[in-house]
Amino acid sequence: MKLPRLEAGDFWGGLAAILVALPSAIAFGVTIYSPLGAAHVAQGALAGILGAAALGLIASALGGTQRLITAPCAPAAAVLAAFALEFMLNGGDFAAAMLLFSLLGLAAGLLQIVFGMLRLGQLIEYMPYPVVSGYLSGVGLYIIAGQVPRFLGVPKDIHFWESLAAPAAWQWQGMVVGAVTIVVMLGAPRLTRRVPAAILGLAAGVGAYFALGLADQGLLELEGNALVVGSFGDGGGRFAEAMTGRWQALGSIGFEQIRQIALPALTLAVLLSIDTLKTCVVLDALTRSRHNSNRELIGQGLGNVGSALVGGIPGAGTMGATLVNISSGAQSRLSGVIEGVMVLVAFLVFGTLISWVPVAALAAILIVIGVRMIDRHSFNLLKQRSTILDFAVIAAVIVTALTASLIAASGVGIVLAIMLFIREQIGGTIVRRKVYGNEIFSKRVRTHEEMEILVARGTRVLVVELQGSIFFGTTNQLYSALEPELKTRDYVILDMRRVQTVDVTAAHMLDQVKDMLADRQGFLIFSQLPQSLPSGRDMEQYFDQVGLVRKESPVRVFAELDDALEWVEDRLIDEAALARGEEKPLELHEIELFKERKPETLATFDQLIEKRAYRSGEKIFTRGDDGDELFIIRSGSVRIMLPISEKLSHHLGTFGRGALFGEMTFLDGEVRSADAVVFSDTELYVLSRKTFDQLAEEHKKLALNLMEGVASVLASRLRYTNAELRVLEY
Repeated sequence: MKLPRLEAGDFWGGLAAILVALPSAIAFGVTIYSPLGAAHVAQGALAGILGAAALGLIASALGGTQRLITAPCAPAAAVLAAFALEFMLNGGDFAAAMLLFSLLGLAAGLLQIVFGMLRLGQLIEYMPYPVVSGYLSGVGLYIIAGQVPRFLGVPKDIHFWESLAAPAAWQWQGMVVGAVTIVVMLGAPRLTRRVPAAILGLAAGVGAYFALGLADQGLLELEGNALVVGSFGDGGGRFAEAMTGRWQALGSIGFEQIRQIALPALTLAVLLSIDTLKTCVVLDALTRSRHNSNRELIGQGLGNVGSALVGGIPGAGTMGATLVNISSGAQSRLSGVIEGVMVLVAFLVFGTLISWVPVAALAAILIVIGVRMIDRHSFNLLKQRSTILDFAVIAAVIVTALTASLIAASGVGIVLAIMLFIREQIGGTIVRRKVYGNEIFSKRVRTHEEMEILVARGTRVLVVELQGSIFFGTTNQLYSALEPELKTRDYVILDMRRVQTVDVTAAHMLDQVKDMLADRQGFLIFSQLPQSLPSGRDMEQYFDQVGLVRKESPVRVFAELDDALEWVEDRLIDEAALARGEEKPLELHEIELFKERKPETLATFDQLIEKRAYRSGEKIFTRGDDGDELFIIRSGSVRIMLPISEKLSHHLGTFGRGALFGEMTFLDGEVRSADAVVFSDTELYVLSRKTFDQLAEEHKKLALNLMEGVASVLASRLRYTNAELRVLEY
């Protein structure tokens, strides 16, 4: 995988990112190793440094998301610290804990690689907001609870509630250092944003510690001082031991140890993946880019595998360091590689100084991070009754995370979110609109006689526009809406364009509706079936697979609602014994416009009017054409289409025998506003405006009658259109 060319912005971005990532990494490492004993705190700091270096070098190079910074993070600290505490309470020893830490991180990384290879990245991205909010808030509270004892300076075996109840064990020096760190971190953004708040807070905490050391010389002793990280010993030796020493006990690992790490590893893999992809989504919005979630999961997994192999702690794409990286001018993922290199340089150059970092200052940094992880905006959900249950999901996830485990919290959150979704779907209406066939008509232009038939017989037609998800939770609602209609309707048209999903239960119910209509020789008709279901199949294919759509079944499927309406209208008209396709071309006296005219008038007009024939597919005129002709259909049909693009047109209407079109240009002399395409072989009467004007000079009454007829046709069309619009309003 080829890395991009190094830009100056990448160097400065990586340098700035380390100022945010390194203090947090050290703090997370100290948090994880503190339950193992005060003597091992320095090794925790070293594990944080090694993790930051490995993740920066590997995940940034292989992940593919530009400008993303990967480093140890709060979810990793929460899971591993909880694991360490439980392990030591059950009698575990330090050497075994070190090995299990690495195996846990290794397993989590491998799981992330599997997630990416199985293309689960998009699935993780769509984790419900209440669940993610509960996760983050739960982790934040867990971090705070774990750091308060270190902030107070109490012994390692005293935990949150015990530490609050034992003020005699508090060490005021650590509390002063922690308080100074918090005050500076919170106030730093008001003074400058050029230097990360964590760096200023840490510097202030170290300064406060050494200021106190001037009055208490015991604070300036490194060995046995529980208030500081402590000595790393021989830097090179300790470095090599951290990387290789723990693997010497690999042969002692059995099934019981593997069982111990299985659930925490899965929890860790999911949380790290969510944390990373959440950061990637924000990064996309800021940089107008688009990450590859599956590739990123593989890169993150490889980074965590590498971190585990060298004795570092796992991590994820982190928001704070990434934002600093962007603002410092970074252009590519090389900035993350630079950050990893700079972490190693910082350790080798400033390793002795890291030994003097006060534990209370690191605890204070993590407390601030934990507070910022709590989703305070979620309390806004309590302001509306409609969102109270969403807040309940968040609260349930937090409580479960604090009392049970984070993986249990994830299960609780997802189950509750699914229940809320089902409740929301059931509570909403599946029927968006319900109208009858005498209230809505196709775009086929009908004669007055045909329209009378459709108005009279249209009550046999029911059109139902559906919306949302048709599944086991809404099936009964839909059946209740259809069942009373099935006793009197012969044609039921279901407009499916706003339907998102259909499950087997719903398909079975629709099959029952089909059978009930078949008993009346009726039809179940679908229009605008969605072409993509969550399964990847189109809905028509799905209906065929479940047996709803079969040959010879009383089910019809149409691409558009207008096509379905036109098909039903044709059947209603045919049932009224109006002959259609086989009929001879109309003569003038058979056309509604010329009925009841005198024979001599019709003879005169017949001499002036032109007759034309067109084959199916021919264009009579095109949008933008000049013309002044009025067309009357003797036989066949013509569709009026409005071009939208080179390949796309909107169907305005279909005209059949006896209908007229082209009247707008005939009346105002403007260019054609649409295309006229022959739908079936057609014969036309054609009257030009020039011929009409000649007629008007010699036969004024005939011309006037013709204009009145055109106006009457237009008025009739407008009335039906207005009636449809009133229906559509509701």
